[in-house]
Amino acid sequence: DYIAERYRCVYFEQTDRGNNGRRRTGATPSEEMNGTGNLMDFLDEPFPDVGTYEDFHTIDWLREKSRDTDRHRKISIKSKESYWELIKSLLDAWSGWVVMLLIGMLTGTLAGVIDLAVDWMTDLKEGVCLSALYYSREQCCWTSNETTFDDRDKCPQWQKWAELMTGHSEGPGAYVLNYFLYVLWALLFSFLAVSLVRVFAPYACGSGIPEIKTILSGFIIRGYLGKWTLLIKTVTLVLAVSSGLSLGKEGPLVHVACCCGNLFCSLFSKYSKNEGKRREVRLYRLVLFYVEYHTPWYMAELVPFILLGVFGGLWGTLFIRGNIAWCRRRKTTLLGKYPVLEVIVITGITAVLAFPNPYTRRSTSELISELFNDCGALESSQLCDYVNNPNMSRPVDDIPDRPAGPGVYSALWQLALALIFKIVITIFTFGMKIPSGLFIPSMAVGAIAGRIVGIAVEQMAYHHHDWIIFKNWCRPGADCVTPGLYAMVGAAACLGGVTRMTVSLVVIMFELTGGLEYIVPLMAAAVTSKWVADAFGKEGIYESHIQLNGYPYLDVRDEFTHRTLATDVMRPRRSEPPLAVLTQDSTTVEDVETLIKDTDYNGFPVVVSRESERLIGFVQRRELTVAIKTARQKQDGVVSSSVVYFTEDNPQVAEACDPQPLKLRRILNLSPFTVTDHTPMETVVDIFRKLGLRQCLVTRSGRLLGIITKKDVLRHMAQMMNQDPESIMFN
Repeated sequence: DYIAERYRCVYFEQTDRGNNGRRRTGATPSEEMNGTGNLMDFLDEPFPDVGTYEDFHTIDWLREKSRDTDRHRKISIKSKESYWELIKSLLDAWSGWVVMLLIGMLTGTLAGVIDLAVDWMTDLKEGVCLSALYYSREQCCWTSNETTFDDRDKCPQWQKWAELMTGHSEGPGAYVLNYFLYVLWALLFSFLAVSLVRVFAPYACGSGIPEIKTILSGFIIRGYLGKWTLLIKTVTLVLAVSSGLSLGKEGPLVHVACCCGNLFCSLFSKYSKNEGKRREVRLYRLVLFYVEYHTPWYMAELVPFILLGVFGGLWGTLFIRGNIAWCRRRKTTLLGKYPVLEVIVITGITAVLAFPNPYTRRSTSELISELFNDCGALESSQLCDYVNNPNMSRPVDDIPDRPAGPGVYSALWQLALALIFKIVITIFTFGMKIPSGLFIPSMAVGAIAGRIVGIAVEQMAYHHHDWIIFKNWCRPGADCVTPGLYAMVGAAACLGGVTRMTVSLVVIMFELTGGLEYIVPLMAAAVTSKWVADAFGKEGIYESHIQLNGYPYLDVRDEFTHRTLATDVMRPRRSEPPLAVLTQDSTTVEDVETLIKDTDYNGFPVVVSRESERLIGFVQRRELTVAIKTARQKQDGVVSSSVVYFTEDNPQVAEACDPQPLKLRRILNLSPFTVTDHTPMETVVDIFRKLGLRQCLVTRSGRLLGIITKKDVLRHMAQMMNQDPESIMFN
């Protein structure tokens, strides 16, 4: 909101800030009269800290690009002067690869440590390895020579807590004790996680992806990618995932990787001094579940794959609406004032309900891995408890469809309960004040639904192979249907329904599983999921949280089709005070300081005069503040009544007793982006998206009329979509 500019006549001050009216040392009267000498030499040098940005502000992409081009030009020119400068230019060119190498090494190391620690602490809730306390159950039984094939996850070296404390591993007493300690460990892990986040690094909570997307769009959030955030996020991510809450570590790992990138960027001036270049460093990928199916998919299976896509779209809509409603209630009620209590309560409910069901008791990654697996001869899971033909003599990896055994039917009921549990609890878990990812919980919901559908189709094909839908591709005794494939497709569908990704989602699923030959089923499910979810709303979960938090983020996927003009959005409006501007040669230092003190704008247009309002350029608030502060500290003669000049010619001093002028031409942007007042807002929105503008000046025939900021654009778009325009909190 613009206020009336304050302009008043200022009489010459004889003394100011200890100057006492004395001349500058070494300056001749003629130099002072002509405005030359040491003062002008100082003013023509770059000011320190110029080009940096305040917290919760948007960077100027055009200026950052221009600065990087100037840096390249200077390096190129200097490289021809000497061999040393040539070597420096080569080091500058290689710095990007060095940064990527360091980021990859540190991120990979942290991801490995997190993965191992999560496995160990997850198993710690159920028991301990006697041979080595730091071994998980799987690692503990690797070294055992007493492990049997049927009980490969059990060995004498691994003991549950009840067996260790009472000597009994079976019975009601042992079950209750294991139950109690499972819940106790879960509460302890979650309490430590939320306490560390709350005390040491509040930015370490959540997945971090909404904020990362906003930062990559040009928004400044100081400390969000800092060293403390990296450390606390790494530690608390292990604790949060190990507590058994319905959350994953993949989203937070993206935040961890970006923190690593920011850490190493600070070591190279190429990135540390340019916010635009710094945002080029991002990219984290991982492989979680390797799958290998031995049966091709058939065209008829596209029908259940598409149905899974419909389920994924409906689940995504339900989750987004439910989670946003819960998060909004958290922000507007007393619930938000007690984040530790909320985490403890949700953890307690999760642990109490998860322990009785083996599919919710284990870690979500292990659950997805089991659901993705194909049932071979070496599998001992309940999901692979089929009735085998004793006369069958076929290769291990070519087992035909078989009738389901009692273990499969028991697993189906447990999976159905697990599906309901995951759907409900994930809505309340995501967004708490602990590191929480969404990829794994969403994939778990889809994998459970997909495995159930896969088993159902498999049994239908076995018992009704003469039906017309199975007759052409599923002969008796053949391996026709792979339930694990349905789980993978369901996982992609639910993840797509939540994030609204399509092609990139298929690429991610391929990277997570290695299933290249299943791109078509994955794409069919992902596209269907997006279409169904888009029918209820265009925003994915991360975009919804960006809107909930009021971040200034322009999504390239948003369409603006309203027929409004720049004059309808620009400030000031007719009922508002005139625009706060600076003149090129008639504004004093005191006027500038008063304007800065009384306003909170990011910058000010510079005009020829208040009468003509012919636009000269635009000056940033921070650069103006730093320049005046530096001039007052390092140069005698700059007082409150000194006139600030933005002209190209050196200012002239009329009399010897007049204060020294302050030339700030160097910090003036002479080519601010402008549009006319009749430019369609559709064009203006597109310009802000593609150029990453902070603000755009509105003119008519060179005369300044107003200004449009990114915040104004977002508020106007929200208003056109019948949303609350005041929800955009940051500029």
